[in-house]
Amino acid sequence: MIHLKEGFKGQRLIAISSEVLLNNELNPLTNSLYITKIGFFPAVKYHFNKKDNGVDYYIIIYCTSGEGWCKIGENTYSVTENQYIILPPNKPYSFGANTTNPWTIYWIHFKGKLASSFFNFPIIPQQIQGTENSRLQDRIQLFEEIYENLELSFHSDHYCYASLCLFHFLASFRYIDQYQQIRNKGLKEYRFSERVIYYMRENVESNLTLELLAKHFNFSPSHFSALFQKETKQSPIKYFISLKIEKACQYLELSTIKISDIYIKLGFHDAAYFSRIFSKVMGISPSKYRERERL
Repeated sequence: MIHLKEGFKGQRLIAISSEVLLNNELNPLTNSLYITKIGFFPAVKYHFNKKDNGVDYYIIIYCTSGEGWCKIGENTYSVTENQYIILPPNKPYSFGANTTNPWTIYWIHFKGKLASSFFNFPIIPQQIQGTENSRLQDRIQLFEEIYENLELSFHSDHYCYASLCLFHFLASFRYIDQYQQIRNKGLKEYRFSERVIYYMRENVESNLTLELLAKHFNFSPSHFSALFQKETKQSPIKYFISLKIEKACQYLELSTIKISDIYIKLGFHDAAYFSRIFSKVMGISPSKYRERERL
């Protein structure tokens, strides 16, 4: 069996230097909660990590698609789409991806005087319901904001800001009802298509099918499609793909993420297909779009 800790296609990872960590362990703004390492692993088939003696930091693993597993002590848990788990320090653990349906995960190593406040027993995966008011994409955008600031962590202000954002990121899991409540107000008053589109945006990096969409809204695929098209004049899947391309444009224009990583991140498993769809929708290739918008 192949086992890999790191080195996956499309992975992103930042390990904070010991010098930066030492400076911020003494900083009253950051020593309560700070980041030691952060990363994103997309569909990592042979991912595996094991620490027989545990570590001296907490780890949050947030799975957005696929499946994996975590073993803490003698207990092994399956971790699936829209679940997260927080591993405490000083406990033996191992975790890895499912080989047939490997997970995509966002993860952060963190420490600090208040780190334990975001950890609750028992140590089991927690479910996040992917509803139209779940704010899944808000959380991912917050992760990206943290990550991009840590890319500039040699500058103390960027590291300080990223660590303060970590409070918000972890709070979105710890106080999930309060986090989602912002979107609850008046949502049921929206038109059917508006609720569907919001759900699509929340899951834009997933591979939603017509069947999955219809099931979520408790309709047959044919009835669901007819209702959606009546209000939008477009098929649900065509609309969903257009949202993926819209998100791709944001990444191309506003981030430094490689094109080869963007299509994986958005659930396209074939570069040629992504380029073809992007060009059809936008009238220009992804590389040409990035070049044009950055002039």
